[in-house]
Amino acid sequence: VPLEAGMLPPLPMEQLFSAPPSQYLLPTLEEAPSGDPPDPKKCSPREYLEFYIFPVLLPGLAALLHEAEKEKCFEGKRNKFIASDFLTEWLYNKNPKRKDESFTELFSIPFVKDWLKEHPRPPVPLSLLISEEEASILIQSFWRGYRARCDSEIQELRQWQKKLREERHIHKVVREFWTKQEAK
Repeated sequence: VPLEAGMLPPLPMEQLFSAPPSQYLLPTLEEAPSGDPPDPKKCSPREYLEFYIFPVLLPGLAALLHEAEKEKCFEGKRNKFIASDFLTEWLYNKNPKRKDESFTELFSIPFVKDWLKEHPRPPVPLSLLISEEEASILIQSFWRGYRARCDSEIQELRQWQKKLREERHIHKVVREFWTKQEAK
């Protein structure tokens, strides 16, 4: 069997992004497949998915794709957008049981708070948090500082400061100062 035979055709993106995410509201049961909803405890897995899961999840996935496009996730390999966080927040805020409540950010959702207490996240790398312009400013300032420190006059000044610190026992003086301050 040729490899191409097992592959799916590409998705038409214009169909996925046909409506703005503000139009994606959590569907009601009437928007589920026609007919009476089956008993959730006795129905088949397929019926359960079609009547109870997909009508809720598919609009959320469409909103997720809109947000991912807005965050430019399809343009590069790395980005700060976390799809599962967006979907969790979206589903929580679009829940019909919470329709009269105000918008809740992800880290303010009670079960998310509990989860993060036991499973803290590693910090997000700085490269994902700052823009290219901010990164270029940081790199340029580091380079200017490095070039300045390489200057012979600056090197001489730094050596003199180091010698002065050693002669006057600055580390010992500072330690004694803070010991006195803590004793007060």
